[in-house]
Amino acid sequence: MELTYIIPEMTQTFGTLEYAGEGKVEQRRLNGKVMLASRSYNLYSTVQRADDIIVVLPAEAGEKHFDYNDEVELINPVANTVATPTYRGADLDWYMKAEDLVLKKKAAPVHDKPRKEQR
Repeated sequence: MELTYIIPEMTQTFGTLEYAGEGKVEQRRLNGKVMLASRSYNLYSTVQRADDIIVVLPAEAGEKHFDYNDEVELINPVANTVATPTYRGADLDWYMKAEDLVLKKKAAPVHDKPRKEQR
């Protein structure tokens, strides 16, 4: 059995995600033209507190403009690894990919008292 990627349980793994800014823009040359391949974004996690969560989105997702610390959510996230050979073995880095990054929908406010009917 080959492990190709991991689909995280988002709430348990990351808690609330907040937008922390744009990361790198990846470009590739295709048939002599420079094409946008992907964009990365930095997110803060209420559970993973040591480092920012870096998520890579495909170019088709478009450029994202959110306010700093806006609550966001990932659409179809997957986690994967990249191994880099070293003199003593290999370094393993984790990364997140997703189809899109969107503002988190807030629940509608709950009213304590029912409204009186007007006649």
